[in-house]
Amino acid sequence: MPPNRKRRAAAMDPAAGGAGQQRQNKASAGKKVKKGGGSGGRWPAVKPKKDLQINRLKGTHLLTIPDFFTSAEAKAFIDIAESMGFTHQGSLGPLKGEAYRDNERISVTDPLLAQAIWESGINRIFTDISVSGKVATGLNPNIRFYRQVH
Repeated sequence: MPPNRKRRAAAMDPAAGGAGQQRQNKASAGKKVKKGGGSGGRWPAVKPKKDLQINRLKGTHLLTIPDFFTSAEAKAFIDIAESMGFTHQGSLGPLKGEAYRDNERISVTDPLLAQAIWESGINRIFTDISVSGKVATGLNPNIRFYRQVH
């Protein structure tokens, strides 16, 4: 890899099933970040979930939770995110072995929203899951919304 091109760590995206606390990447410190009002503010209420299913991606510590948000919840999150405005996240092109990506993003630091999503049912999924002997205790409060650009 050329010395001026560094690989970024993947974002933990609660809507995509990512969980666990992690430090905010210094590279994102200058990005557009909006502090939020949590689940009681601008965000839609996330209803408690029952009988959540998980799909584990073979050979990784990644998983997805299909249909976690209801259609109404997903639409409400999308509408709010679009009203906030997305920022283009361009790249210099893909690194060797990677696909080209071009997207727009909103990054919101909101511990109350992260807690509301965690407590709506994701917390129950992680009671039996550990990675290197550690268990998740919540979601990263840096919530990200991505929109693909074509």
